[in-house]
Amino acid sequence: MTAEEIRLEESRDRKKHWKRWGPYLSERAWGTVREDYSEYGTAWDYFPHDQARSRAYRWNEDGIAGISDRHQHLCFAVALWNKRDPILKERLFGLTGQEGNHGEDVKELYYYLDSTPTHSYMKYLYKYPQAEFPYQRLVEENRRRGRAGREYELLDTGVFDGDRYFDVFVEYAKADVEDMCIRIVVANRGPKDAEIDLLPTLWFRNTWSWNGDGRRPSLRGAGPGSVIAEHDQDGKRYLLCEGDPELLFTENDTNVARLFGSKNGGYVKDGINEYVVSARKEAVNPDRVGTKCAARYSLRVPAHESAVVRLRFSKDKRASVSEVDAVIAARKREADEFYGTIIPRTLSADARNVMRQALSGMLWSKQFYHYAIRDWLGGDTRQPPPPEQRKGGRNREWTHLYNADVLSMPDKWEYPWYASWDLAFHCIPLALVDSDFAKEQLILMLREWYMHPNGQLPAYEWAFGDVNPPVLAWAAWRVYKIEQKRRGKGDGKFLKRVFQKLMLNFTWWVNRKDAEGRNVFQGGFLGLDNIGVFDRSAPLPGGGHLEQSDGTSWMAMYCLNMLSIALELACEDDAYEDVASKFWEHFVHIASAMNTLGLWDEQDGFYYDLLHRPNEPEMSLRIRSMVGLIPLFAVESFPPERLARFPAFVRRLEWFIDHRPDITAAVSCMRTPGVAGRRMFAIVDPVKLRRILSRLLDEAEFLSQHGIRALSRVHREKPYMLHVEGNAYEVRYEPAESSSGLFGGNSNWRGPIWFPVNFLLIESLQKFHHYLGDKFKVEFPTGSGKQLTLAEVAAELSRRLSSIFLRDGAGKRPVFGKDERLQTDPHFRDYLLFHEYFDGDSGSGVGASHQTGWTGLVAKLLQQSGE
Repeated sequence: MTAEEIRLEESRDRKKHWKRWGPYLSERAWGTVREDYSEYGTAWDYFPHDQARSRAYRWNEDGIAGISDRHQHLCFAVALWNKRDPILKERLFGLTGQEGNHGEDVKELYYYLDSTPTHSYMKYLYKYPQAEFPYQRLVEENRRRGRAGREYELLDTGVFDGDRYFDVFVEYAKADVEDMCIRIVVANRGPKDAEIDLLPTLWFRNTWSWNGDGRRPSLRGAGPGSVIAEHDQDGKRYLLCEGDPELLFTENDTNVARLFGSKNGGYVKDGINEYVVSARKEAVNPDRVGTKCAARYSLRVPAHESAVVRLRFSKDKRASVSEVDAVIAARKREADEFYGTIIPRTLSADARNVMRQALSGMLWSKQFYHYAIRDWLGGDTRQPPPPEQRKGGRNREWTHLYNADVLSMPDKWEYPWYASWDLAFHCIPLALVDSDFAKEQLILMLREWYMHPNGQLPAYEWAFGDVNPPVLAWAAWRVYKIEQKRRGKGDGKFLKRVFQKLMLNFTWWVNRKDAEGRNVFQGGFLGLDNIGVFDRSAPLPGGGHLEQSDGTSWMAMYCLNMLSIALELACEDDAYEDVASKFWEHFVHIASAMNTLGLWDEQDGFYYDLLHRPNEPEMSLRIRSMVGLIPLFAVESFPPERLARFPAFVRRLEWFIDHRPDITAAVSCMRTPGVAGRRMFAIVDPVKLRRILSRLLDEAEFLSQHGIRALSRVHREKPYMLHVEGNAYEVRYEPAESSSGLFGGNSNWRGPIWFPVNFLLIESLQKFHHYLGDKFKVEFPTGSGKQLTLAEVAAELSRRLSSIFLRDGAGKRPVFGKDERLQTDPHFRDYLLFHEYFDGDSGSGVGASHQTGWTGLVAKLLQQSGE
């Protein structure tokens, strides 16, 4: 075992709490639902970026390259000042949902370069301009461009021209569980000497201004470069700073004088900012005590050279800064050894770098997420009560929800809150490096303080009652199998725990989302944002409801996932055979409905949604989109020797096939054995499969050089139009950003490439191949005359997705698009951003720039299919 694997085992057995400290600090806490106490739920306006430096947060803290303990009592992050900015750079800047021409959008350059699962070693890079940061220009230019224009990025402003910027590398290495070594390297990339203030900052999350007893923890100076942190629950810790920096102390309290025109009761949150930027000496406490402090290093960095600052944060007051470099070197070496067991050696150096940064981004994207709905709705005893209207507003039906955990975030700036279906995909690459954490995340989503008493899973904080695709069962099964392969044994207890709770969620779906009891489901937007002709979560124009091809298919997939889990548990307890039969029969009913009630269009050879309106004939919404490809996800096949272990299940299976041909006749392969006698359960039979694949693999439709588009390219020239009650609705192929404002306009499903659904397509093709074998071949691409097996198609799609990040024959990475600096500059070209989605034509990154969350699936693709 490597040293990191030993640490993981010690954490699993609770011998040593190696994960107590980690990158659990958010990168944005302002503008969130949690901090919104407005009358009408206007979160972006209620707590804007301009107030963040002065206003204490209620629920979470934020910072740059930050860490905290897992309860976020105490936080550490890096602040910077280039002598020109109007404020300290304490947090990442970006545009709000109203300011961005395509929704919220971070406007910074930062990278997650490395991390081990226990965070024994971490590395982060922040690029800081030497010119004044163009806050207002970014807002104004994006507003001017509008939805039709390209986003105006930080690199476009010219502040990096001439290489006049700093690369700020932040490294963390654990000497022990409570002993963190920190090294900050400030590299001047410019042609002239440049000045910068570096302010490593330590502070306590404000827990005294809300509910509770109001006791304050404390930070106090204890000699040159030394700070003692003391907390009632956590005891004492020591921050030791190299050299003799100026130590500045204030309180993590709101500056009510600046924000609200009242009188401050003492030192305030932005006191250090005022001292450094405005030279207000009275803004910090001369007694060197408070709840927030910074060690100020005023550096002059020569051109093309670096300055290094070392710190140590420990429970041991005898710890020494002199050991920092040695500890970092040792932990870095151990991280290399650990990843040597994860990343295939057959990969090129470039692919190994991509895979490691993808996994590191997954690990850096953990966040302490705190939100208690009852307290949030009712307000705090130490604060004015919130407006009465809030009690009838957002999330009012989720008063049981109490979140105070470390969770995997989609993006700690643009989406600093969990989303249940995002998290399911996160768990697949996470399982490669830390299956315990992946399992904990899935269990957490199903616990009673997350799951609604009625069985619904929380979607995301803007609307917990929205509906995400039901993919947690799939994720649990995949995590179980990944761990089983790596450790040689699966965690049956984990499988039982999730199965019991998933039964409740499955029942919620059946009772709430099958409006007419026909086994056809209406899930709403189902995570696909603007893919439909109108908002599928809102009341439909003209009334009625949608029968959804994707909603129904997700439920068929859910049945098969639960069937697989039940059969695995039946290996140890044959009582699970009964419930396996239940899920198989439910799948057959849903699959039959998919193929007989109008969702399948025989003329087009494709699945579509059906629109039902009062006093109107049902209408097929003939949009060729991912909605019609999701039926492929509902597929499983079983070898005969596996089924032979479950005689009761097989007897019920055969009886149902014999006695209910009215249902099974429309379902794939109920009788026909496949390769090696396999049995397959699928919505799509081989005939329908060929017809769908002819479109899926057509470069004029779904197939791109970089994966499968979410919408067929035929809708570029032939947009879908629908006229309802005098209004025209349109869906047009848009390969990058969307011109639609649906769901805030920040996520586009009308043409781009999305990793989660591509991953499921690849997996489904592999499953079909297991049953159909090498004799079943299709044209790839359609019309080329080149015949491939489904396994070969899956591998080719996998490699197309991975190619987004890899250098091509010309040395260019598609993810970087046409930006020459990103493509060729040695200080940019090997630092990866894992975007939310990708241009359907070029493969360039679009949407949230740090959504390593589900785009981190590229690590699994590289591991299983190579380059």
